[in-house]
Amino acid sequence: MSATSRFAPMLLSTLLATGLAWAQPSDNPLLSVSPLPLQYPQFDKLRDEHFAPALDRGMAEQLAEVQAIADSADAPSFDNTVLAIERSGRLLNRVTTLLFNLLGADANPARQQLQTDYAAKLAAHRDAVLLNPKLFARVEAVYAARDKMAPNAEAKRLIERYRRDMVRAGALLNDAQKARMKAINAELATLSAAFNKAVLAEVNDSAIVVDSADELAGLTPGQIAAAAANAKQRGLDGKYLIALLNTTIQPFETVLQNRALRERLHRASVARGTRGNEFDTRATLSRVIALRQERAALLGYPTPAAFVLEDETAQSADTVNALLRRLAPAALASATQEAAELQQLIDSDQAAKGQPSFALQAWDWSHYADKLRSAKYGFDESQLKPYLELTSVLERGVFFAAEQLYGITFKRRTDLPVYRDDLRVYDVFDNNGKQLAIFIADLYARPSKRGGAWMNSYVSQNPLEGTQPVVANHLNIPKPPAGEPTLMTWDEVKTMFHEFGHALHYMFNQSRYPSLARVPRDFVEYPSQVNEVWARWPSVLANYAKHYQTGALMPSELLDKVSRSKRFNQGYTTLSYLGAAIVDQRLHQLSPGQAPGADNIEAFEAQVLKQEGVDFGPVPPRYRLPYFSHILGGYAAGYYAYIWSEVLDADTVEWLNAKGGLKRANGDALRSKLLSRGGSEDAMLLFRNLVGHEPDIKPLLERRGLVVQKP
Repeated sequence: MSATSRFAPMLLSTLLATGLAWAQPSDNPLLSVSPLPLQYPQFDKLRDEHFAPALDRGMAEQLAEVQAIADSADAPSFDNTVLAIERSGRLLNRVTTLLFNLLGADANPARQQLQTDYAAKLAAHRDAVLLNPKLFARVEAVYAARDKMAPNAEAKRLIERYRRDMVRAGALLNDAQKARMKAINAELATLSAAFNKAVLAEVNDSAIVVDSADELAGLTPGQIAAAAANAKQRGLDGKYLIALLNTTIQPFETVLQNRALRERLHRASVARGTRGNEFDTRATLSRVIALRQERAALLGYPTPAAFVLEDETAQSADTVNALLRRLAPAALASATQEAAELQQLIDSDQAAKGQPSFALQAWDWSHYADKLRSAKYGFDESQLKPYLELTSVLERGVFFAAEQLYGITFKRRTDLPVYRDDLRVYDVFDNNGKQLAIFIADLYARPSKRGGAWMNSYVSQNPLEGTQPVVANHLNIPKPPAGEPTLMTWDEVKTMFHEFGHALHYMFNQSRYPSLARVPRDFVEYPSQVNEVWARWPSVLANYAKHYQTGALMPSELLDKVSRSKRFNQGYTTLSYLGAAIVDQRLHQLSPGQAPGADNIEAFEAQVLKQEGVDFGPVPPRYRLPYFSHILGGYAAGYYAYIWSEVLDADTVEWLNAKGGLKRANGDALRSKLLSRGGSEDAMLLFRNLVGHEPDIKPLLERRGLVVQKP
């Protein structure tokens, strides 16, 4: 037996014998499967010091498992190689899942330090598995005989997935190249952790301090009280603190009447990551891109984008570029027309006040767009919000639509532990009455939570282990003062439906093998975007859009106004999104040696926006590079996925409308042909099997009111 093959079992036995900083299983809830329903995490027993020993043990256990597979004297087979790898690492998966979920939802210094300490270690562990030459030789042997060895079509796809993942990790490289690959991966993991930590810290550090409540005109009394409470928590009695969200445009820019304060808020937002302080992310981002370029070149790809997109449904940068460049001129034309209307409104508004006018700026857009919508359609956000109370939207809207479409039901439970008191937990029952999943709703913003909205799982559906899903949705809705209702914006309502679409996709997955639950990044947003359609579906709206005080239904005339305004401001929305998506693509389409330096990040971004025709001053990108967390995570060279998925989504909504909309028959088709299949079949085949034809961009253009030239 070689030294390498002996290492993992010896490491495991040595650590177990010495008890190296490990709590015993009775003291550390992470070292054993949770006894709670569906293995729901024991948040009440969890302490931050439990993670390190559990991570160490989890890595050692999986290395031992993997090395035993690699050293097996038996001829390679599906069961003793690919399926055995699929079964390995249960403890490590359980621990990393919990840690990284909490880092996103409820970070603290101890957890962030764990991420820093273990980022490189976990990257090295992944490389130790995927770059194990003996293991790859066995996988390669099974792959070569997959037509005979695979017991079913999904098994064959799993074999192909493992082989592809190992090759893309560097399994075909020579020893020197593998060593360099491991070093790159370790550094990238450390840099990613540092970037995410800095972005969260910068959001909190950049909060705006306001001296007087008079400056906050436009905010509700509850919002002003919340700003005062935020300031008091930081020792700023008598002041007001406006927290930032991760997007460029801040929600309060819509309602704040004080233009100078809107400008302060906007400038604070766009300056994040560039202030030269400890949270400056530019050098980190520059190094990440250079390392990604080197990694792509090692694997034989011209750019990082080429490497990423090969594994997506788009498959090539040319395909993505073509879509984005087809949409950009139409989005710019629409946004320019919208800007002209807003400028006219500003001019007339200032003239009515007897004051000189001013040129429309980014911090004016959402404020005057809300005024223009009110003038055009007779309503604004303030009229909608009393009918959009959070509990009603969630239970009588989001859940109700799922009940009608799929026959599933929900029951709130309060006996399970939570990591924050304002979480909601629900049992989910399938249409046969059996439990399907547990759902966690983590809906409020907090300083310890990253920006945006997302779904994650704490326990996966795994037929090999007999586990069922525990899934969570995370939003960043501002929390009102105690005793006041949470009244949502229409965008927040759509986001809630969207994220629950992800949850449904995960809960309904019936793949035989856990790894096949994964779908391409540019496909994963598709089902969740389809789920947004139910937010404005008449029977769903009538069930949840009720006045929080009187219980009165949202007036039909107001619903009609909402419906008529669905294309309003779509030029702005599309252009803002495209700016971020195009910059992401161009950044990752740079060849080795072309990564912008830390001092050139902003200049590179500006140059790309200009070259691609999307540099319209009043419409900044939804995210700027120094706080564009998506591209340090799973959306590197992948932010285009939202518009790519919306092509499929809009086409599918056309199919739903033609089939009668919110009907069980349609839900059954969505579930059986799409949501339950995971990644067990080609993603685009799933789409075609559902709607019966190739994707058509026309429904998307119609939805957004865009007219584009033929390519």
